[in-house]
Amino acid sequence: MLRALLGKSNKAPRTAGATRRLATFQPLAETLESRQLLATAQGTLLASAIEAGLDAVPGEVIVQFRDRATPAARNAIQTRFGASSSTPLDASRRTVLWQLPASVNTTRLLNALNASRTILHAQPNAILRASEASNDPLVLNGSTWGNYGDDPSVSPATSPNAFGSQAEEAWAAGYTGSSQVYIGIVDEGVMIQHPDLAANIWTNPFDPLDGIDNDSNGYIDDPNGGDFFSNDRTVFDGTFDDHGTHVAGTIGAVGGNAVGTAGVAWNVTMIPAKFLGPNGGSLAGAIRALDYLTDLKLRHGLRIVATNNSWSGGSFSPAMQAAITRGAKADILFVAAAGNNGANLDRTPRYPAAYTTVASAGYEAVISVAAITSTGARASYSNYGATTVDIAAPGTGILSTLPGPNNSSTYGSYSGTSMAAPHVTGAIALYASAYPTASAAQIRQALLDSAAPTPSVNGLVATNGRLDVGQFLSKAPASGSTNAGQRLAALPARPATSPSV
Repeated sequence: MLRALLGKSNKAPRTAGATRRLATFQPLAETLESRQLLATAQGTLLASAIEAGLDAVPGEVIVQFRDRATPAARNAIQTRFGASSSTPLDASRRTVLWQLPASVNTTRLLNALNASRTILHAQPNAILRASEASNDPLVLNGSTWGNYGDDPSVSPATSPNAFGSQAEEAWAAGYTGSSQVYIGIVDEGVMIQHPDLAANIWTNPFDPLDGIDNDSNGYIDDPNGGDFFSNDRTVFDGTFDDHGTHVAGTIGAVGGNAVGTAGVAWNVTMIPAKFLGPNGGSLAGAIRALDYLTDLKLRHGLRIVATNNSWSGGSFSPAMQAAITRGAKADILFVAAAGNNGANLDRTPRYPAAYTTVASAGYEAVISVAAITSTGARASYSNYGATTVDIAAPGTGILSTLPGPNNSSTYGSYSGTSMAAPHVTGAIALYASAYPTASAAQIRQALLDSAAPTPSVNGLVATNGRLDVGQFLSKAPASGSTNAGQRLAALPARPATSPSV
């Protein structure tokens, strides 16, 4: 049975000491049919999704026109099918968000749209939500084991942990990052005034606060990033932006400032791209967030090396695939949380972790991350997959930055693959600062080549191992490795991405 996308749970934590539980992403469909079904019966499948209770924005559909569709043809078909408005989601205006009158039968409309030779794909504007915390107890004792290494001489004040990311050893070797490296945080909002984050949050030099869209990106006054949930200029709206704030702290909480904690990268510039709110966000919002970051790189030359995507929900979306591909072609890696369903993604793909850009961009830009515990075990909640999940990283009991009541700042421990992915994203930021000319393909190859063998994920992730920041930084970019079909030769190729809903 099709189910609603995931949201933040209102249920009480199972463990009394937990700070709170973050939402678990559920897929749009419990089971996925052959990926080939999308090309043969996509309209019927999408209609069935709605009838079964798909959680989507009422009265909205996302339409992708074929390349051959002229502006006149696009306008004609919009009029024919009764869309009251059309909002472009990409620069070509071939992917649009339609607003429908209340009288329109969405099921019938989608069937008709997907039968049209002018339209490549049409789907509901699905709701996407932030991931839930694991069922394991959250650690509230201030431990930052996720950054530990196995060398006691590096951090004598703490117990070394071989299953940490080894970030401490990278710091000891002088790798702390660079403000010239940019990371996009596609998530909830980020508490930009948090004292452990403020110095590493982007300030937009291209669009001063004057009520004018000076940089012509379609957004008036976006001083610190984009808000594609509320559609205003603020990327932090209150304590419910905890998930995005926690992710940001794991990536790039300021280190060496004698305040709070430290992210994997002490120095980095983070750009919030908010599309999630208290009850989730839309597929259209996620697409706009990704394209906002891609546009910043293409038009303004910001060295955005990766986006962190600690969210899931929904089925395969050609429109999302296209947005990820546009980023990949701009040399931006897409780091995704594998998800918290304890499922094998090779058998039941869940998104965005199961997307691939090999065919669409000429190389694999997606990095899917599973979670391990402080003892090196695969977290029981973590999704896995020998071809669809790439690497494991610390994800249980991770201490990071949080917003407190009345605009105060605080810290707390969360668990989930949402916490594992930003360890990898932070490591990518460190690597990009150490190797300024490395391509996305070279960075990805070095990351996966350096994975530390880990029995608990052997055969369950493509590398059979976990993040090792020290080893990652020791691998110079592979000679001749470019973004032209580069993959690790030792890794199995991912299945082609064109599944049904």
